Amino acid sequence: MSSSCRYSFGAFEAHAGTRELYKHGVKLKLRPQPFQVLQVLLDRPGEVVTREELQQMLWSSDTFVDFEHGLNTSIKELRGVLSDSASEPRYIETLPKIGYRLMVPVSRVSAMEAAAAVGEAPAVASVESIQAAQEIRQPEAGVVQANPPIVTGRRYGWFIVGAALVLLLATIGFWRWQRTRTRAQVPPQRQMLAVLPFENLTGDSQQEYFSDGLTEEMISQIGNMNPQSLGVIARTSAMHYKHTQEALDQIGRELGVNYILEGSVRRDGDRVRISAQLIQVKDQSHVWAKEYDRELRQLLRLQSEIAQQAAGEIQLTLAGHRIVAVRPSPSAETSFEAYDLYLKGLYFLNQRSGPGFDKAADYFKQAIHQDPNYARAYGALANTYGLMDIWSLRPAKEAIPQARAAALKALQLDPSVAEAHTSLALIAERYDYDWNAAEKEFRLAIQLDPSYATAHQWYGEYLSFQGRFDEALAESERARQLDPMSLIIARDDAFILFRARQYDRAIAEGRSVLERDPNFRAACGFLILPYAKTGKFSEALEVLNRDLLPSDRKERNIDEAVIYALWNRPARARLAVEKLEHCSRCGKVYPQDLLRAYVAVGRNDDAIAQLELMYAERSPMITILKTDPFFDPLRGDLRFQAFLQKVGLAQ
Repeated sequence: MSSSCRYSFGAFEAHAGTRELYKHGVKLKLRPQPFQVLQVLLDRPGEVVTREELQQMLWSSDTFVDFEHGLNTSIKELRGVLSDSASEPRYIETLPKIGYRLMVPVSRVSAMEAAAAVGEAPAVASVESIQAAQEIRQPEAGVVQANPPIVTGRRYGWFIVGAALVLLLATIGFWRWQRTRTRAQVPPQRQMLAVLPFENLTGDSQQEYFSDGLTEEMISQIGNMNPQSLGVIARTSAMHYKHTQEALDQIGRELGVNYILEGSVRRDGDRVRISAQLIQVKDQSHVWAKEYDRELRQLLRLQSEIAQQAAGEIQLTLAGHRIVAVRPSPSAETSFEAYDLYLKGLYFLNQRSGPGFDKAADYFKQAIHQDPNYARAYGALANTYGLMDIWSLRPAKEAIPQARAAALKALQLDPSVAEAHTSLALIAERYDYDWNAAEKEFRLAIQLDPSYATAHQWYGEYLSFQGRFDEALAESERARQLDPMSLIIARDDAFILFRARQYDRAIAEGRSVLERDPNFRAACGFLILPYAKTGKFSEALEVLNRDLLPSDRKERNIDEAVIYALWNRPARARLAVEKLEHCSRCGKVYPQDLLRAYVAVGRNDDAIAQLELMYAERSPMITILKTDPFFDPLRGDLRFQAFLQKVGLAQ
């Protein structure tokens, strides 16, 4: 195995010397042992590498049990990082009881070639390169050189000494320059922290909102301190470990973090007691621990104090790089009563349900009534109304103006509220069709809070709507690093692959999500389209008939129309469309529902008519028209191109 090569395969690049794996330029978390397994496969693409060979190369002969567990774990981790699937592999194929095979082509660049590519020369030439140079200089047998140079005796000796001295000085100079260059260019390693859900010790389940809200606020506080040096895992992934029995080292590996902050909270009357401890994952050592007993009205400042102390301990590992304390924003200066209502709103907003959205909006309004200058509450209210539109719980013309007003008020009070900028970006994209304004707001939100996974996720979607797929996948990867347990972020990554016409990768990503949670309906419904696009009609119908899909007849009719139309069974497809048109008991049938069905069966005139209705209703589905493969049958229609021009999505 080469220890100084760079391997390129698919969207990935592996650096053997540093054991680092990158995807679209974004560094991925991968332990050394799985990387070694990957490197063996990269050295032999297309070949079967047996389990016995892997054991001989990477494990000692007396660790068979550890080898079996270690290899299986390494392959599973590799598949997770590569978004691969054991049942439908794209990268690593399993040959049961035999071994593994890398299925994709690999291009390999040596360290010398990589240095030459950026205009650098290695300090000492390799033996192979010296031999090659000598072979070039040597004349072929039987060929007489004209006027060969004569170097003999003492002149030859001085020539050798001089050449050696020049080489030595050049090597020392290059070595010193390289050390200075490396020291100047390499930034301190970015540390990653996970804030585990604070345990509710009150014994009252009604106080769960308080401990959950405290967790979310701690994530926000620490995440905003110095995101270039300290990244914080998002709430969705952190809450995955609520009431968990998993060991901290296992959690650290799954989340790819260096540190874990865990704690508990007890609320009693007008006082609160918080215990917090910071743990270093690599050896599970307790770096810092403290208990606080304060009045509730001091809670906001206490949170900031805990965040500062935890970050201060972490900064000791950052090679002297100081984590700068963040000045509390105006939104942090509020009463505990308003803050308590805000935490209740967050609790219901995170439930992502119809009743949850309504309760969240009500609590945020109460918080604002308690403190009219509470910018964070306005920002959360904007997110609530915006999501009501996306989830089709309120018409866009009702929800979006409310979301816009709340977001603008939040930014009037505090321009640094990243959630409000993200809400404005979503409004500009899905309602105004102002693509430049949307990108500006997304970028500003990420600049203000680089640890805000949702901003990266939605910005990645935006980029995919524009056809900028490399950027979209890189942004999506950043969201996944910040929120590795989020199923919806992984599902949206699969959608980006689908829009990029990378159907096999989209299927593998969707299946990977379902392997993590077989009951995640959004991923199951997604798989129907790429299955049908790749001619896997039986698989598409199998997904459609699963019990875990919604029993909504409307969605079933649409999906049947798509599957049977692509399957060249027009009668069955037309029957599904007719059922949809007469679906009086299916609830409201929206123009975007009929659009999908009409496109599937080739009723282009009817499809164009639905587009105009969608525009009148400000349907968020308009955003996908430019790049979604589903609408390819309309791309040759001048009316469709005119519509794209109208909404700013022309090619």
